[in-house]
Amino acid sequence: MAADLDVVNLFVIAGGTLAIPILAFVASFLFWPSALIKVYYWYWRRTLGLQVRYADCGGYRFCYAYRGKPGMRPSILMLHGFSAHKDTWLTVVKYLPKHLHIVCVDMPGHEGTTRTTTEDYAIQGQVKRIHQFVETIRLNRKPFHVVGTSMGGNVAGVYGACYPLEICSMTLICPDGIRHPCETKFDNHLQDLEHSNYTLNIPLIPTTPEEMEDMFKLCSHVRFKIPQQILQGLVDVRQPHNTFYEEGALTSDNCTLTSDMGQKRPGGGCFWSYSHCRSVTWMQSGPAGELWTLCGDGEA
Repeated sequence: MAADLDVVNLFVIAGGTLAIPILAFVASFLFWPSALIKVYYWYWRRTLGLQVRYADCGGYRFCYAYRGKPGMRPSILMLHGFSAHKDTWLTVVKYLPKHLHIVCVDMPGHEGTTRTTTEDYAIQGQVKRIHQFVETIRLNRKPFHVVGTSMGGNVAGVYGACYPLEICSMTLICPDGIRHPCETKFDNHLQDLEHSNYTLNIPLIPTTPEEMEDMFKLCSHVRFKIPQQILQGLVDVRQPHNTFYEEGALTSDNCTLTSDMGQKRPGGGCFWSYSHCRSVTWMQSGPAGELWTLCGDGEA
């Protein structure tokens, strides 16, 4: 009889041990989906071997994640897009060799990096801040590769023009600021926003799960279904930053990335080139959803 009770107690303890994490997951999914999102990012950073660090630059603090150490191969600096953060690159980092030195930084004002005046959020201001970060962590001891997507692609391109000797090559993924003959729905939406003072319903600043789903449809090349609770969690994670994002969305000091460096473009801004780069790769989605890849030898 005592042996039977011991077996029952063993099953009760085992069942309780298994039930607690399951119940915690279900409760988080239903009531605190934003907590699951944060745990997801934390888990993948640890799995991929990324460590989070802070770099203090004269009272300005950058938050960044890195993996590996500088070696024979060029280091890789990854710049995310508007209203995103360093963890955006997790799905890319998992395909990169582990021996490479990778640095994913929160752009000025985003996530864990200091927020100051709107001057830092214009393209030129971000370039200056990123250069400050690069010098602080001594990434420019030898030429490195820079990767940028959307706003980060614009910053990467202008960085390459301003500091050409620091860059060995660039990858610009759907970079903001590049003019191409076939504009997408997203391009047209941003152009309408640039000429208005209307801050509601900005596609990159979703405030509801429905708007978050629309943002993914607008920005993602691959269509996929995301559960409603996960969409709500993504909205909740971004909600505290929305006021800052709205201010940044109206900071229109973008530069057009073309070959005539130093010339002014109509409506403001400037043109840039990067003749010192050995390789420049642009990846852009076409209006019909196709993917364009343009490779060059430094002449944009």
